[in-house]
Amino acid sequence: MQISSKGSGNSEAHLQFNEEYYDFKGRIHDRLLDQVDLSVIERLEPSVLKKELRIVVDKILNDDSNVVPLNAVEKEKLHNEIIDEVMGFGPLEPLLQDPTVSDILVNSFHQVYVERFGKLEPTDVRFKDEAHLRKIIDKIVSAVGRRIDESSPMVDARLADGSRVNAIIPPLALDGPMLSIRRFSVDPLELDDLLGFQTLTPQIGEILKGIVKSRLNVLIAGGTGSGKTTFLNVLSRFIPAEERIVTIEDSAELQLKQRHVVRLETRPPNIEGKGEVTQRDLVINSLRMRPDRIIVGEVRGKEAFDMLQAMNTGHDGSLTTIHANSPRDALMRLETMVAMANFEIPSQFLRRYISSAIDVVIHLSRLTDGSRKLISLQEITGMEGDTITTQNIFSFKQLGIKPDGKVRGRFAFEGVRPKFIDRFKMVGFNVTADLFDPSNQIEV
Repeated sequence: MQISSKGSGNSEAHLQFNEEYYDFKGRIHDRLLDQVDLSVIERLEPSVLKKELRIVVDKILNDDSNVVPLNAVEKEKLHNEIIDEVMGFGPLEPLLQDPTVSDILVNSFHQVYVERFGKLEPTDVRFKDEAHLRKIIDKIVSAVGRRIDESSPMVDARLADGSRVNAIIPPLALDGPMLSIRRFSVDPLELDDLLGFQTLTPQIGEILKGIVKSRLNVLIAGGTGSGKTTFLNVLSRFIPAEERIVTIEDSAELQLKQRHVVRLETRPPNIEGKGEVTQRDLVINSLRMRPDRIIVGEVRGKEAFDMLQAMNTGHDGSLTTIHANSPRDALMRLETMVAMANFEIPSQFLRRYISSAIDVVIHLSRLTDGSRKLISLQEITGMEGDTITTQNIFSFKQLGIKPDGKVRGRFAFEGVRPKFIDRFKMVGFNVTADLFDPSNQIEV
């Protein structure tokens, strides 16, 4: 068995192993499982279990005359990988423990990518073969009472820490099993973090506080990975603690810190195609739960109409997100979703309904350097003919690229005094008159 290593910029050695190593590790793993009582594993504390597994692995290595001698680094790596196979999710475990990794994308058993700081990068992580990857996928989905096989080749699941998992296997996945994990931040970002990342400016941060405290209905729009859920979490921090909040999500990601929170999550159909509970079912049910605020993680279907109804019938201060490339596209998507629900509502009436329900549209984007920015904050002002009218209050304009590859741009107010300032005054939230002066610009 040959084990080679290569240096990296931080002088840390990254071991590269050939097929023989994976066969060797598989033999050690199989012998380990033969020697331990699986029922005992479930009862032991993780710290105790790790020590016991190390003892057994050392015994196997010492007793087996066919074991190739390993140096200290190789032996430690072997210990860790075998323990990860037994206690965790195998080769994925180091990535799941890395706080800098936000997404894990397994394209095949020998190709794994991660996202760090908004940028995708390949890793040296690999599985032994497709069967090994499939075994890890089964372990993930079975932990949450789900199953994946040829009759049900796609599955959405959630890890114990809340991370979202999507798996798809042949025959739908032509190149073998595939796995995507959207990491769940154990320590959610706050407004100060977004200011540090230059996602927005302190002035617009104050405006956002006023928007939530004055109970305006907010639609957060953006593409995949633009930070919509993170932003929704940040906005939720400004909801008064005494209010009753109901959250509705496909997969629970929101991390509200208020005490009076009711969390609802959809349920997929069972193997017989029954028992499904959709977001629309939960939105309708939430109206009977005496909510002060309704937060829908993302509107993507028929629940859009019920969400608009809630906003228009006394449940102001509601928050939600939507996949869209611009504020105008977000409003068009809302209209399309309601139309897809087969409601026979004239287009002009529907647009009026949307314009009276939504007060503010916030557009986020992930730029070419991986950074996330608040691109625009627009206020919906009403209707002009058949068109929903908006006014841009604040925006970010990209000016170019810096020598280090970072985006260069400018945050600026547009010189428009929003109508919602009157709502601010009603709740005692005051902002200075010159805040919306177009000379208020910050270059980043």
